[in-house]
Amino acid sequence: MDYFLTEKQKVIVELARRIAEEKIAPVVSKYDISGEFPWEIMKICAQTDMFRVFIPEEYGGLGGGVFEMALVTEELSKVCGGIALGYAATGLGAMPIILFGNEEQKKEYLSRVAEGTICAFALTESEAGSDASNMKTTAEKDGGYYVLNGTKQWITNGGEADIYTVIAMTDKSKGSRGATAFIVEKGTPGFSFGVKEDKMGIRGSTTRELIFENCRVHKNQILARPGFGYIVALKTLDRTRPGVAAQAVGIAQGALNACLKYTKEREQFGKSIASFQVIQHMLADMAMKIEAARSLVYCTARMIDSGADDISRESAMCKCFASDMAMEVTTDAVQIFGGYGYMRDYPVEKMMRDAKITQIYEGTNQIQRNVIASTLWKK
Repeated sequence: MDYFLTEKQKVIVELARRIAEEKIAPVVSKYDISGEFPWEIMKICAQTDMFRVFIPEEYGGLGGGVFEMALVTEELSKVCGGIALGYAATGLGAMPIILFGNEEQKKEYLSRVAEGTICAFALTESEAGSDASNMKTTAEKDGGYYVLNGTKQWITNGGEADIYTVIAMTDKSKGSRGATAFIVEKGTPGFSFGVKEDKMGIRGSTTRELIFENCRVHKNQILARPGFGYIVALKTLDRTRPGVAAQAVGIAQGALNACLKYTKEREQFGKSIASFQVIQHMLADMAMKIEAARSLVYCTARMIDSGADDISRESAMCKCFASDMAMEVTTDAVQIFGGYGYMRDYPVEKMMRDAKITQIYEGTNQIQRNVIASTLWKK
């Protein structure tokens, strides 16, 4: 479909595609096996201004937004959803600063992100996943500082990022209204990293614990104001879930591309399996679902960038629909490849592993359905 991209957006897509095909494709297996952070790829993304596409011009960016970030994420994810996540999660970590940072914070941190500094977003804890308001990490006021104590779990880019947006409780008695968002830099005394997770998929992405032990953070590092942290988190996720959806679309498109190539080459009963109607129908269904998801993602991203305020439903819809689609498409891709699809010598088993997490992080799809359902009776 023609999504009427501007000339600048077309250039961004083409450049991201070249990075994926020329730089990421040769090292996909390396990072999937090692689980290392793809620094060499992130440096290439920085050198080609990919991090600038979602940063406002006044802070060194190219003036794009959620849509441009989604375009890049989709292209990178067609080759590797895990490596693409180092980029996309930086957008997630930077989004609270874009939305709620004061002028001094934006000048300090967004200019660094534009140049390629890696970011992370720290909300989840062992007892605070879908129930984010149940977090135990605290921040106690001490003069002009806040002292953070607690542990964040499953943090994408953890240990690699230099800038972290951290949500902590400053007043437990107020529940979710007692949470506050802080900007915490790597190297701050009392801030360290724990377990590096050994994951099923997205292994080209680092996921670690963040540990705060009497970590002193100046009050100037607060985003918005004390007690506004839960709002910061919700508003951020509303604007970054299309990024997860774009990742899912990219993974699914990569799986379809692999299937199209394979079905032309694979022969059974004396002819290519692409000639079998059952295979053609599976491929047609995959193509339709991918395009439907892409349309929903693009429309939602553009709606967000237009300045629309009430976006929770559409954001939940595109994340939920696209990730369910990606899981279905990649599962069908493994089926089309047959026994080969189950082997690591072929790409689709990795795509299936990578797709699964898109149904879970940034809010499980069950939670997304709750969000969607809650809006159905509203006028």
